[in-house]
Amino acid sequence: MADVMTVTFEVKDFHLAHIFDCGQCFRWNLQPDGSWTGIAGGRWARMTEQDGVLVITGTTASADESEEEFRSFWYDYLDLGRDYGKIKRSLGRGDAAMRRAIKAGEGIRILNQDLWETMISFIISQNNNIPRIKGCIEAVCRQFGETIEVPVHIFDTVRQDSPQDHDWPGFDGQPSPFVESEKLYTIPEPEVLASLTREDLDGCRLGYRAPYLIETAQQVLEMGGIKPVENHLRQAEDPVAELTYFAGVGPKVASCIALFGVGRYDAFPIDVWMRRAMHTVYNIEENRVGEMQAYAREHFGKYGGFAQQYLFYYMRGL
Repeated sequence: MADVMTVTFEVKDFHLAHIFDCGQCFRWNLQPDGSWTGIAGGRWARMTEQDGVLVITGTTASADESEEEFRSFWYDYLDLGRDYGKIKRSLGRGDAAMRRAIKAGEGIRILNQDLWETMISFIISQNNNIPRIKGCIEAVCRQFGETIEVPVHIFDTVRQDSPQDHDWPGFDGQPSPFVESEKLYTIPEPEVLASLTREDLDGCRLGYRAPYLIETAQQVLEMGGIKPVENHLRQAEDPVAELTYFAGVGPKVASCIALFGVGRYDAFPIDVWMRRAMHTVYNIEENRVGEMQAYAREHFGKYGGFAQQYLFYYMRGL
């Protein structure tokens, strides 16, 4: 069984709610005690942050993972080595509207997520809302993913720390699945999804997205697996265009995958929320997506993805 470790980091320009509730990921949940729990890289973790100190308690990816490897994984995943103050100063210079957006989501960091997870997640995300996206992803993982063993006492700690009246911001009255079960599940590998039929996925309520997952998995395998695909995308001049080769991946989904799974920070995904944001903040008509992309290239440049996250979070809060 994997070990349980706790590590701490001193952080700034960092807020867990901003990070996990800005539309970039779907496997993290706010708990009644104010902590966030979730899964990444085959590891389960519980995170709390107070007065600039981040505490992460979680399982290792394997029984022989060292504390240094555990710390390094979360340091990279949370993008703790990047100077977000510099990014915010650059984006906000001469742009009062962007400064307001940054203030609303000042603790956002763009996670360094697993490419395959981002592909699956954002294919499922099409024409979907966040609670349903989360439910669909969990259903796929529960049915076809591998089990992550989590010691019972970890969940007991979350339960004991939770206020009895559940009086905390964002609580919707529904317990998190991560608090209720000691069996958690990973994103199924391409080999698993490629072998399925649409009927196999019926219980996951994916609708028209189900065959896209299967076909995309098959395409990944035809290209040699996810690592060769990732290497190709990281070297590509235009990874967004390359990603539209995969089943069910249009420009918006491709932009999300490029930003969150390939580290192309100039990508600027535009969905309904972003069309509203660009209209509200920069007075660009909502149907002029090309004009929005051109504005992002000219004004945000290499920081387009960071600008997109600040604007997305800001718009959802209006």
